[in-house]
Amino acid sequence: MNKFIRILFLIIVVSIAFSCSRKRDTFLSRNWHAVTTEYNTLYNGSLALQQGREELNQNYADNYWDILPVERMQIDQNITLPDSIRNQNFGRAEEKAVKAIQRHSMLIEGKERNPQIDEAYLLLGKARYFDQRFVPALEAFNYILHKYPASDNINYAQIWREKTNMRLENERLAIKNLKRIIENYNLEEQDLADANATLAQAYINLEHQDSAIAPLQTAAEFTKNNEEKGRYYFILGQLHNFLNQPEQANVAFDEVIALKRSSPRIYMINAHVQKARNFDYDSGKIEELRELLTELEEDRENRPFLDKIYFQIGEYYSRLDSTDLAVEYYNKSLSSPRSDIYLKSINYEILANIKFDNSDYREASLYFDSTLATMSPQLREFRTIKKKRDNLEDIIQYEKIAEENDSILRIANLSEEDQIAYFTTYTNDLKAAYTEEVLAGKNDLALSQNNFGPSVPMAANTAGPVSNFYFYNESRVANGARDFLRNWGRRELSDNWRWGDNNITAGTAQVQNEFLEIDIATDPRFDAMSYVSQIPSDPYTLDSLTRDRDFAYYQLGIIYIEKYGEYDLASARLEQLLENTPEERLVLPTKYNLYKAYQASNRFQEMEIIKQDIIQNYPDSRYAAYIENPQSLAENGNSPDAAYDEVYIRFEEEQYAEVIAETTALATQYTGDEIVPKLELLKAMAIGRLYGLADYKKALNQLALTYPQSEEGKKAQDIYNRAIPQLGNLQFTEENAQNSFKLLYAFGASEEAEMDKLKEKIDQALEDLEYDELSTSKDVYDPDMSFMMVHGLKNRNASLGFAELLQINKNYKVERAPILISEGNYRVIQIQKNLEAYLDKFSE
Repeated sequence: MNKFIRILFLIIVVSIAFSCSRKRDTFLSRNWHAVTTEYNTLYNGSLALQQGREELNQNYADNYWDILPVERMQIDQNITLPDSIRNQNFGRAEEKAVKAIQRHSMLIEGKERNPQIDEAYLLLGKARYFDQRFVPALEAFNYILHKYPASDNINYAQIWREKTNMRLENERLAIKNLKRIIENYNLEEQDLADANATLAQAYINLEHQDSAIAPLQTAAEFTKNNEEKGRYYFILGQLHNFLNQPEQANVAFDEVIALKRSSPRIYMINAHVQKARNFDYDSGKIEELRELLTELEEDRENRPFLDKIYFQIGEYYSRLDSTDLAVEYYNKSLSSPRSDIYLKSINYEILANIKFDNSDYREASLYFDSTLATMSPQLREFRTIKKKRDNLEDIIQYEKIAEENDSILRIANLSEEDQIAYFTTYTNDLKAAYTEEVLAGKNDLALSQNNFGPSVPMAANTAGPVSNFYFYNESRVANGARDFLRNWGRRELSDNWRWGDNNITAGTAQVQNEFLEIDIATDPRFDAMSYVSQIPSDPYTLDSLTRDRDFAYYQLGIIYIEKYGEYDLASARLEQLLENTPEERLVLPTKYNLYKAYQASNRFQEMEIIKQDIIQNYPDSRYAAYIENPQSLAENGNSPDAAYDEVYIRFEEEQYAEVIAETTALATQYTGDEIVPKLELLKAMAIGRLYGLADYKKALNQLALTYPQSEEGKKAQDIYNRAIPQLGNLQFTEENAQNSFKLLYAFGASEEAEMDKLKEKIDQALEDLEYDELSTSKDVYDPDMSFMMVHGLKNRNASLGFAELLQINKNYKVERAPILISEGNYRVIQIQKNLEAYLDKFSE
């Protein structure tokens, strides 16, 4: 009996399996595959797709300061391998869709009998779309349109196809097809909303913002998803703002606000912010705006969005010219824990511009640094801000030199008793602060040997550009170090330092023990004489500090006049320079630029005094000539550019010694002029040609350090970094296989006439013997030696034969012995000035 039941059960199972075959068009087979597809494979695939979309939304950050995209989706520009996926959830969704198609498709006699397979292809296309594989996604949507024309999802698939076309930058095709779908098909409300939203995005991509308004309005009205409704209305307001239609924009933002908790709060907050930005301060009720902003600030639900609210309050006070209050709220916006990166860059830029407008250039540079650190380099504004920041580099450098050197010189000029008294006051204050910290239990002062006051520098650093790093303010560095040690204690530099064996308590205890071991009586930081001993006293150092300070004051005056039009600041720096009694070369240029500053700021009385000073005391100078007749320099050809052109001609004529002397004189004559770095670069090149690589390297380094912000200084630094190491590594090569040689006839500095005679003789020989491929020239080697050269010789034996021919031919009788050298090795001896080393290596 049991055997019979088992056989019967087996027959029933086989019958059911056979009746559910994908090849049999039966009621049972169709419904079994349809139900299995819908409630098993596609259900799991749809869950994976939903999880992937939620992950995309979590990782996507909207930039509310630009027009939002209709769909929250970050496009990854990185190229992936053909079989790889970006998101595992979308990969799982695609896998389930493919499984449904492979295992449950009932394509019988060219017709699909499983009504769920079009859903599978739709899921397949969506998974590929969100995984940003748009071409395969387009194939899936097209398959539905071609194979399932009677599908309930046909309109939905058409919309998704056009979304994919838009992602493939086929916006015009997408617009054409979407218009046809909207006009010719009776779409459901949500499908109509999706189609219009996609159409609006296509217009936005083509920068036809006015054309995007109508479809986006329709999408916002018909969508049943309140999150989408809030987003669409917010984008609609942004589009109206872009088209300078603030009233229509505010209507759209009011729709967002009216949704309240039905839509994400971020849209409502930004809608309030945008309305506040559209406020008409000339005719609107300012008090109502202030009350609204205050209400937003005090609402506890708005705490995650305080960065935007604080920013808008800052904008409010800025429009009312309450700069101090505006700065306070911009800083509050920056310190908000959830401040978005783009808003941070805006806040930093505004604060930088405020400092810049107040002529606080050093502080402005710090804020510009932070702006660039938080701004995408791809933005157009990035290049503008970077250029503005780079232009401040000279001011930062020279203000720092002037401030530090002035401080050092002021202390150095005090008597020893006054120096001791000055630092005694300082160390007494330091001891008092130390004691107060001990009593308060804040044992974090003893973090390093440098935290108890500054040491006196021996000389200001004028050798290089100021660091771009934001925290080059020493007090901020010290404060940061104190905060770190207070929280974390001593930590070794290693991975996972937070979780190391040396926990916070142990580290703090160690710092406290170090702190308590400090002996005020013996610690040099509390001894006034330790500071006095560092004050420079030798005349050479003091003179160097004075020269550097005076030059910094002069450069600041020039920069403030020429780059920023800050004539009062320029006058202050130049007047201070004259009070310092600078070296003579700076006096006249300083007075002339002070004359220009007075003239530009309408200080006519001071201008007339200094004008008469220049004309009476320097009547033959170019500055006096320019004051009396501004066209005189151009008429006489005595301009800096004309002088440079003249000396450059000498450089091309290989008169290197004269070039070096003239550029030195001209650089002194035109101190502070923009032509000086060009003269210095020309001088460095002449030095390299005349004296070789070592001296060329020194000249380039000096130019790069003295004029780091000029084009010539940057070029010198680039040559120093890139070309000099390569030139220094040049070595002689064996000459047997070379195919280009030169004959060198060496002459001393006093043998110019003899060299010219030999050149004429060899030129005649080349003409007589019809050696058209050969040529001659003169080349300087060093100050004491020049070469008369024969070029174009093809190999060593031919070169020796030609040299011998010149010696034995009775018509020429060249008695001077030549040096035979390959073209490559000649380049080495000219660069490195090592002729003797070459002769030792290759002489026969």
